[in-house]
Amino acid sequence: MARSPLRFLVLILAISICHAAGIFHPISDSHRSAALDLFKPVDGSFASLEEAYEALRTFEVLGIEKTAELSKAICKSVLGTLESSSSTPKDLFHALGVNGILKCSSKEETFEDQTSKTDLHLSDAEGTFRSIKALSQSDGRWRYSSNNPESSTFAAGIALEALSGVVSLASSEIDQFMIGAVKNDIVKLFDSIEKYDDGTFYFDEKLVNMREQQGPLATTSSVVRGLTAFSSVITESLNLPGDKILGIAKFFLGIGIPGDTKNFFDQVDLLACLENNRQVKVNTVLGSHAPPLTVTLVRAFSSSARDNSIIENQELKFDPQDAVYFLDDLPASFDVGEYIFVFKMLVQDSEQQTVYATGTLTQVPIYVTGLIKIENAKIAVLDSDLGSVETQKKLDLAGESTVSVSANHLQKLRLSFQMSTPLGNAFKPHQDFLGLVEKFFYLSGRYDIQLTVGDAVMENSLLREIGYVELDLPEPPENASRPPPQPVDPYTRYGPKAEITHIFRAPEKRPPEELSLAFLVLTILPLFGFIIGLLRLGVNLKNFPTSAVPATFAVIFHLGIAAVLLLYVLFWLKLDLFTTLKTLCFLGVFLMVVGHRTLSHLASASAKLKSA
Repeated sequence: MARSPLRFLVLILAISICHAAGIFHPISDSHRSAALDLFKPVDGSFASLEEAYEALRTFEVLGIEKTAELSKAICKSVLGTLESSSSTPKDLFHALGVNGILKCSSKEETFEDQTSKTDLHLSDAEGTFRSIKALSQSDGRWRYSSNNPESSTFAAGIALEALSGVVSLASSEIDQFMIGAVKNDIVKLFDSIEKYDDGTFYFDEKLVNMREQQGPLATTSSVVRGLTAFSSVITESLNLPGDKILGIAKFFLGIGIPGDTKNFFDQVDLLACLENNRQVKVNTVLGSHAPPLTVTLVRAFSSSARDNSIIENQELKFDPQDAVYFLDDLPASFDVGEYIFVFKMLVQDSEQQTVYATGTLTQVPIYVTGLIKIENAKIAVLDSDLGSVETQKKLDLAGESTVSVSANHLQKLRLSFQMSTPLGNAFKPHQDFLGLVEKFFYLSGRYDIQLTVGDAVMENSLLREIGYVELDLPEPPENASRPPPQPVDPYTRYGPKAEITHIFRAPEKRPPEELSLAFLVLTILPLFGFIIGLLRLGVNLKNFPTSAVPATFAVIFHLGIAAVLLLYVLFWLKLDLFTTLKTLCFLGVFLMVVGHRTLSHLASASAKLKSA
């Protein structure tokens, strides 16, 4: 079944974009190890041809060998995609990308129905070019379609890739005016590039309504792929600023090792594009050897005196053994301090100047360190009115000795010393006398004095306890601020507490034990009186049931009454009211049941006697 030539637009892109045959300049061994961990096949293959292409492309750039089993499984999927009539352009794109890496064996008849033996061309390449160009915006970004008003930086990269494919398939040369318009769009796109303070450049997506928001890494990768693809099919070179190209490479080299397969692929693939494209070559982004360069130290100046150059226009010498550039010697007046070195690099071979981008002037901060001499250290107590010295002592900052002085609130404390560089010039450090505080809250006593002297270029920075001062301060006025709370010792806060000794209230006086027993006897006497009264009244037990079942209920009934009386005793001794009431409810229901049976039996027996 024949297919439209437009179907094969993406197939050309697989060959024209960032071809990496023979590349092996590993960024680091850590990248190779991370690639093997991230791109792990499942059941001997990958879930899709897109994942397979990203993995194989990464392995190719980093020089990682593919196993025969993995290549065989992926090639089977590639051939199935190329021979299927229902394959999408995206599937074909990744299938040919994988095929370009693995060189899968395929039958020639696979493509007989897809294209002729002659070259494939677009019949209206310029019209297709204009249709894609119509989606471009004034700021260099592109729209995904005519129905979507939002413009995207990520889409700009895709559009440049598509335009490069159209140019590759054009049967005749595309109108140079249209090529120039696209080049102008690229310049505008670079005007919106983002920048960090360290000279790193990157593209970021500014869309807010997209379903899939692209990050800086993916957006920059898309733009660079499109840029390298378009530059590879036009005859003129793209006049792009070298510092921005180098800044993009710095961005991808500075992100470390991404933990996501997509980001990892974007990083490695983009660096490979910058490494091999003939128009935007960036030196050693993947570790390749640089061409012969002329490195010049344009000027060097102190950060505190930028207008006075110490070194000007000194060409550095090249050491081929260590592959480094060096300066023979420094001027004799070069002292410790912070300096700015401005370098300029040029490619020696004029033919290579269109291949490599060396950037503009590069400023590098240089710290020249040394031992600072400290001498004539003294501590003195001055009269605040006359400024005369009342007490003065020398300090040995190199030793461990300490001094002690005393002062009151009417005097001043002065610490003085001299600092000089190895060349004898006066030196002013960034840090100085930091021992005393401004306020003492009118608290007299002993205060330790600590001296800290340090600087980024001072190799012998010091922190020294130099002694203490006894301060005699007046009483604080009424409106004086209070001292802040002192830090609490963690041991006293969380350590064992003092034992608490509790003294209970003395017990109340109780009556003698004999009196209590006598009272108990008196309370039991009414019970005996009750029993004697029953006997005097002639109560008898003749009517107590004699049958087994009625007698059992009668006994249980009397035991229940006894249980109620016992409950009253327990309530008096220890039970609370609610427990007593709940138990009494249960006993009441129980007594009602067994009492009803007992009384029913007695009534029945009495009725039989009367009838007889």
